[in-house]
Amino acid sequence: MIDRNESCTAGQIPMSYFACLAYLLREWTGVEHIEDYLSYAVYLLWLFYPLMVVFLLPGVIFLFIYVSVIFVHIYKRKNELKEAYSHDFWDGAKQMLATLWDGHARIWHGYELHGIENIPEGPGLVVFYHGATPVDYIYFMAKLLILQKRTCHVVADHFVFKLPGFKLLLDVLGVMHGPQEECVNALKEGHLVAISPGGLREALFSDETYVILWGNRKGFAQVAIDAKVPIIPMFTQNVREGIRTLGGIKIFRSLYEHIRLPVVPMYGGFPVKLRTFIGDPIPYEPNVTAEELSVKAKAAIQSLIDKHQKIPGNVFRALMERFHTRQKED
Repeated sequence: MIDRNESCTAGQIPMSYFACLAYLLREWTGVEHIEDYLSYAVYLLWLFYPLMVVFLLPGVIFLFIYVSVIFVHIYKRKNELKEAYSHDFWDGAKQMLATLWDGHARIWHGYELHGIENIPEGPGLVVFYHGATPVDYIYFMAKLLILQKRTCHVVADHFVFKLPGFKLLLDVLGVMHGPQEECVNALKEGHLVAISPGGLREALFSDETYVILWGNRKGFAQVAIDAKVPIIPMFTQNVREGIRTLGGIKIFRSLYEHIRLPVVPMYGGFPVKLRTFIGDPIPYEPNVTAEELSVKAKAAIQSLIDKHQKIPGNVFRALMERFHTRQKED
């Protein structure tokens, strides 16, 4: 071992970086055999590295969302002088965001959208199953804008509107708090509106069995009745294999029910195959009740799950589907 006054690279044979670090820490702390502790720490890091990765990967989605937030703020500042002269001020930003998210969808998930012809030319209420994150809906929205030049308003949980910096992005994308009157007005103006009746509860506490957790919610059905529009069911294959939650742990469920915030840890971020399927519209019927229409919508979502999703979901199988050249039949 070299003298304490010599550098780590002194002599004819330089020390390894690990030995150098151990030497410096031993001299600084005075702890003997510190290299044994460092070796154990490196072993633990190697052992738990895969676990750390699967908990960190979901953060990529939120990073992309914040990139979108920063982009719309830059876009607004750069083009604010044109606002008074253009009715389509945000079109460029929407197209750029759609291109960004569509690229992520194709590269990371080999994303496919099936049944887009089932979306009516006029207004309609898109009802979808909620994965651990709404990334599949974001992909759908991007593809819809690229293919049909249409935007789809969406109802989001109240906590989303409290996230710092999100207000402008939510306004640009037409994200709504979700009062029934606001949804009905948007539909009567000719827009598409999307909602997941299961909301956060379904996102956090459904699992690889794809159980629909709507409870007794039927307000969305009343919206469709009041606006006299069809309901369009939508489901994304393997959406729970991409990112999963620890919602099966009772303490997280109890905590959510008390504070109503998404405090359940997520893990995954796996590049599984995602396919979004849009089912046949449920037409408006003047004599149907909200409860009856809610049952019909739930049955339509369940039918899409039964047809396109193998239960229970399997991450490895969903990963292997990325390499299948034959598309699954609609």
